[in-house]
Amino acid sequence: MPIQTVRVEEEITDITTLQECIRTQKVSPVEVVNNCLKRIEQLNPKLNAFVTILAGQALEQARVAEAEIEAGKWRGPLHGVPVGIKDFYDTAGIRTTAAFEHFKDRVPKRDARSVVKLKEAGTIIIGKMNMHQLGMGTTGLDSYFGPVRNPWSAEHIPGGSSAGSAAAVASGMCYATLDTDAIGSCRLPAACCGVVGFKGTYGLIDPRGILESEQDPGEMVRWFSHPGIMTRTVEDTALVLDALAERSEHTEPQYFDGLARDREVRIGVADNFRGEVSAAFEAAVEIIRGLGYPMRSIAVPFRDPGSDLSHIEADRKAISLKTFKEIDVLLLPTTTTGVPAIKDAKANPLALSPENTVFANYYGLPAISVPCGFDKNGLPLGLQIVAKPWDDATVLHLAYQYQNTTPWKTRRPDVCSVT
Repeated sequence: MPIQTVRVEEEITDITTLQECIRTQKVSPVEVVNNCLKRIEQLNPKLNAFVTILAGQALEQARVAEAEIEAGKWRGPLHGVPVGIKDFYDTAGIRTTAAFEHFKDRVPKRDARSVVKLKEAGTIIIGKMNMHQLGMGTTGLDSYFGPVRNPWSAEHIPGGSSAGSAAAVASGMCYATLDTDAIGSCRLPAACCGVVGFKGTYGLIDPRGILESEQDPGEMVRWFSHPGIMTRTVEDTALVLDALAERSEHTEPQYFDGLARDREVRIGVADNFRGEVSAAFEAAVEIIRGLGYPMRSIAVPFRDPGSDLSHIEADRKAISLKTFKEIDVLLLPTTTTGVPAIKDAKANPLALSPENTVFANYYGLPAISVPCGFDKNGLPLGLQIVAKPWDDATVLHLAYQYQNTTPWKTRRPDVCSVT
């Protein structure tokens, strides 16, 4: 008996809702993919979020998913869901360029480890995402394929380096993206574009297959770089993480199932950050205070080691007993400023400061950015929640609770106004 498909309505914007419709065969993966491809056709010329669009392959994968589900072989909540892959991750037979001219014709022979896991979960790979070339900037303006545009404003940067991912997720061209975060490369653009950006504890997601076989990027990148996830909601992030996480004695059985579980959470509120975003941050803190958890002021362990990594392993082992001895999570703004204008950022690849994010990379901490309001120009801002190593579940839990007490996850950019 064929699947009785219905049209994907505009309001199905999250994986959590969509996956149940796919599982119960109310919606066909083919219809879902066609809907995303239509949005890509309409919006990508404005936003330049994709380097490579895999329309034919995605539709074929969707037909396979449809047949599997019809036969009772549902693989889980990501089955039939369109996702994008940052063009850092190798994809077999599909160019992987890091938005770098020298790699423009680079076609790897095998998939990165996380790409394999997403395929095993049944996702539909709909394309490769534009980015700040080689991940060496926070603006998203420097790419061999041209700059990515912020879906909220043509005059402002989208953030970087995972710029295309943030623009695509925010504008509904795909439901999630696989990203990287070395100094904030996932969390910063998530904040600028009004979506959720998560990086787990160092080692939670396997990074193998990022420009594999190319020149060693150096010790700094090896220590700092974390795989990341971008979605529209915390629930969706947890669903994707359940597919990607490498299981060990440190990890949760299922991160999605633990989101609503009661937890005792001691919260530290940053009192030593600099920047122009204190009003939105203080409003977010007051909302979280209303959840009833104990709160105290605390200094963020900001760390800019330069090229000296001689103490990084010892520092990572000690951080739980230092910063997290009397708290479980730390709150601070994701960015130090509102979203910079292109005219002010185009000459400086690090114009969006990573000051509030890079310490989590140095210490290998789980961290998430969730929307928390808007700056004076009407551009999104992010609240960052950070915890000690391997306490990813608590980060997701508090982010989930905060998200569900605010309206920010329902706000969408009017991409038609971006020219």
